[in-house]
Amino acid sequence: MARPTIRDLAEAAGVSISTVNRVLAGAENVRDATMRQVRDAAERIGFYGLGTIQSSVAARRAKHRFGFLLLQPTRLFYRNVAAALEAAARGLEGHDIELEIEFAEDLAPQTTASKLLALGQTCDAIGVVAPVHALVAGAIGELEQRGVPVFALISQSSPTGQHRYVGLDNWKVGRTAAWAVAHACKEPSKVAILVGSHRFRSQEMNESGFRSYFREHAPHFTVLEALSTFETSSVSQEITEKLLYEHPDLAAIYVAGGGITGVLSAVRNADKAGEIVIIAHDLMDVTRTALLDHSVTVVLAHPLERLATEIVSNMVRATSNLEDSRNQTSILPFDIFTSENV
Repeated sequence: MARPTIRDLAEAAGVSISTVNRVLAGAENVRDATMRQVRDAAERIGFYGLGTIQSSVAARRAKHRFGFLLLQPTRLFYRNVAAALEAAARGLEGHDIELEIEFAEDLAPQTTASKLLALGQTCDAIGVVAPVHALVAGAIGELEQRGVPVFALISQSSPTGQHRYVGLDNWKVGRTAAWAVAHACKEPSKVAILVGSHRFRSQEMNESGFRSYFREHAPHFTVLEALSTFETSSVSQEITEKLLYEHPDLAAIYVAGGGITGVLSAVRNADKAGEIVIIAHDLMDVTRTALLDHSVTVVLAHPLERLATEIVSNMVRATSNLEDSRNQTSILPFDIFTSENV
């Protein structure tokens, strides 16, 4: 069979021959949608100049380099966040997005601030999970002055919300956790709440919402003082073991930060799995398994695919000057999982 001609390609793409010629020449006066239409037709009919057309389409894609600073690489949740960000960057049509993703092993504010400034040397925009701290706020302010937009994700980087943020309404997350505890417990009793660090605005708001629900709707429960796990499983296991020993009437544990693995280890070692209501965050292998064996009652989770798509899209808009995004905030709905819908 004769190889497809330019006329054949024009007919297959539904455009004129002159338009095909302009696409082949890489002309600037062809709409991106038309170029992709011609490319797709060339792929379908096996047009000999497909490589040239693909190169022209690729050259027209807007190029971006975005940096992300996440927390400890040993935590599966943040590895899942990184994978979702990479998928979102690949899937955003019409843009060539390169990601530089770093993980902060050291959670000290000065480390976060220095890593942010380093990313700002090579990236057009930055996303960060960080504690609320003057050093972090100073680094964000310096980057913004340089014209590098910074987005907080998962946890707001400012107590007053003046920075860009993509994540959940964590006050509502905390109230939902409390609702689950109040309805799952057979009778009012003691409830423990574990946070990674109160420096993280998300966890501070989780606790505030949690307590506010009990004050309003379940005042006969006793919510114990919040304990910090420092985002580590070993500390959370030790804390949980102590809670079980000191409070034999403990009815529930809300794990509002990192450390769910340690909590589950302590509860299982004490043969309390299924007896104590546990509310955890984010669906991972460990929480999925715990839901299925009834060690965990409810998991409240970030919609990672949507979160990643939202923040990457917002970064594109911010760096393309399509809108004033200095106070841009995207609040996403959270997912609720039980043993019956995982």
